[in-house]
Amino acid sequence: MAIQVSNEGDSVVVVLEERFNFEIHREFRDVYAKSPPDKRFVLDMKKVEYLDSSALGMLLLLREYAGGDKCNVHIINCKPTVERIFKVANFDRLFKLS
Repeated sequence: MAIQVSNEGDSVVVVLEERFNFEIHREFRDVYAKSPPDKRFVLDMKKVEYLDSSALGMLLLLREYAGGDKCNVHIINCKPTVERIFKVANFDRLFKLS
């Protein structure tokens, strides 16, 4: 399994493995589809070394599911290379990065 999920209070915490790409799109979608859209989603990227454009697309789909501009999605523990990708793609304007 490439994704670990836990419910912590009002949050769904998702820990992703080294590669966040198209290979896990169904598993990723299933994680958020099983949760109410008004939940707080926390994506822990501490292990992620690589992500591709499909990963960015999956994050946009999660954002849409969780309420668009009013979504409560946090991306935490990004390695510098991953954070750089998010900033180049302007995802720091769409998600809370920390």
